[in-house]
This record gives sequence, structure tokens and C-alpha cells, in this order.
Amino acid sequence: MGDRDVTTRTRVNGESRPVLLDVDRLRVEFKIKAKEPLVAVRDVSFQIFEGETFGLVGESGSGKTTIGRTIIRIHEATSGEIRYRGRKINGAIPREFDREITQKIQMIFQDPMASLNERAKIDYIVSEGLFNTGQFSSKSEKAAKVADVLEEVGLLPEFASRFPHEFSGGQRQRIGVARALIIRPEFIIADEPISALDVSIRAQVLNLLARLQREFGLTYLFIAHDLSVVRFITDRVAVIHLGRIVELAETEDLFENPLHPYTTSLLSAIPLPDPRAEKNKVVTFYDPSMHDYSAGEPRLAEITPGHFVLGNDAEIAGYHEVAATRVGRRQRAPKNDAPTPNA
Repeated sequence: MGDRDVTTRTRVNGESRPVLLDVDRLRVEFKIKAKEPLVAVRDVSFQIFEGETFGLVGESGSGKTTIGRTIIRIHEATSGEIRYRGRKINGAIPREFDREITQKIQMIFQDPMASLNERAKIDYIVSEGLFNTGQFSSKSEKAAKVADVLEEVGLLPEFASRFPHEFSGGQRQRIGVARALIIRPEFIIADEPISALDVSIRAQVLNLLARLQREFGLTYLFIAHDLSVVRFITDRVAVIHLGRIVELAETEDLFENPLHPYTTSLLSAIPLPDPRAEKNKVVTFYDPSMHDYSAGEPRLAEITPGHFVLGNDAEIAGYHEVAATRVGRRQRAPKNDAPTPNA
């Protein structure tokens, strides 16, 4: 993505925004006995601006959760760098900085059934971050913070005395949200945070995340496979396939002007609210063999300002032509001028 500035990057409208997280050529491999290492993430690069919601979408097994877990240092990076406010956070870092990063970066995990300690009460599960960061001075203050954050995610304060097995999957996921929010981090990695919730609760949680972002200046990495949700909550989106980012753009630009065939395939599969339109829609299937990378590895190129697509030289030239054609069509489209009062 060209020369990388670890502190700011100029956007399309000329505004320069601080870069909170910089992922630079990240590669993650998992060792398998008597076999070649499994490459889960292949030289991924992207930046997340302070205060934005950055979406990472793709099919199951594409590597999006692995990226999130590597950022929060559950998995080790095989190569590449992850920088938070310009400082490297992967690999060996000083203990004090490690504690600081633990407080500033939190994660909402995907599986609400496996991410909570079944032997611990909700009070302990939610307040564990307070213990680790020393953000309370008395038991009453801790209890008050737990009660407040439970109410923020739509749970009753008295639930603090219960165990995880007493709750439904949706309630358990909201407990996970509360656990991440209680220490008021700067950056939250939300890994499919609403996948286990019913429709009405999903809207509540999304609105909650949006409100907390406004109130506390939070930044989100929102990992999902539901593109309709991603369109609702994110500012920019990166589409990942088999461990590689194939397209990255502002959310509306990506949805209105997809360029990579994989992105087009994902968008074509979004369910439509109109039964007739859903019945008649055409789903595009993506075939990776359509790419011929024998002449050289593909690269992520900027086709239009802020819109990056993965491809070889021939493909990139084609994407430029498609983008130019779309711009020409918009310029030639007739404008519906408002009628004058005397018309």
C-alpha cells in the first residue's frame, strides 16, 4: 500500500487522521506435525484510524479471526509488524507496555459458550479486567462498575451473582461484551459479536457499540461475515479470502463499486428483503482459478483514491478501466433538476 506513515495518513477529502493500529505485512503460520506449516494469514497490511470502525469480512476459514487474535497477541505473528500508535506490539515487548496494551485493547469473542469460565460467577468474569488493571479502590466501587456495565449491555445487575450456565447464548454474549467494555479500552476487536443474538438484540448491541464509540472515542475492528451488518456499522471494509486482503475501501464505495470478483460474489449473496427480488436475483460464484499468478505475485494496488484491489499487472490495468468507465457513466447520467417555481 505504498509508503507507510505510522502516525497519520491523508484521506480522500484531504483530512489527516491519526493511525491507531498499523498492520504491516502480517503473516501467521501454524505448525502441523510432519507437514508443511499451514499459512492462515498471508502478508496482510492495513491501517485503522483512530475513532473509526474498520470492518474485516470474509467466509469462514478466511483468516479474519486469526488476524484479530494475533493483534491481541493470542497467536504469534510469524513475520511482519503490528504497531499501536506507532509502537510495535507483537513479539517481545516491555512488561509495563504489555500491561498498557492489555488495558487499551480488548476483544469480544465469537463463541459465547466457550469464552466464559463456567466455574466463575458473572461478577468475577466481568470484573477480571478491573483486577488486572487496578481500576477500583474498594469492593463497593467494583460492584458498582459491574452493575453499570451489565445494565449498559441490557442485563440486570443481580445477574452478577449467577453462573454462565444459567444464561442463554445471547445473554452470555452480552456478558462477553460487558467484560470487554468495563475497563474502557481505546480499541475493541469485535469478533462476530452479534452472531449468537436474535434480531432485536442484535440491533440493541449494535446501537450500544455505536453509542459507546461516540461517548468514549472508541475504535473498533469489526469482524463479520454478515455484509448487511458491516454496511450498517463500519466506515471502511477489508475483504479477505484465504488469508489475503483482496479489496479494501470506504464502506459505501465498496458496496456500490466492487471490483474484485470475490467481493462481487459476496455481495451477490446478500439476502434481499423483497421475496420476488430474492427469488430472481443472480448469485455470482467465485472461482480462484480465474487468476493466473504464474508470472508474479499479485499486489494490493490503489485503483481510485482509498480503494485498493489485489491483482497482477494485467488485472490492475483492467480494474483501472472498469473504474474509469463507471466514473464516465456517472458523469454522462442525466441530472434530475428540480423544477422551477414557475414550471
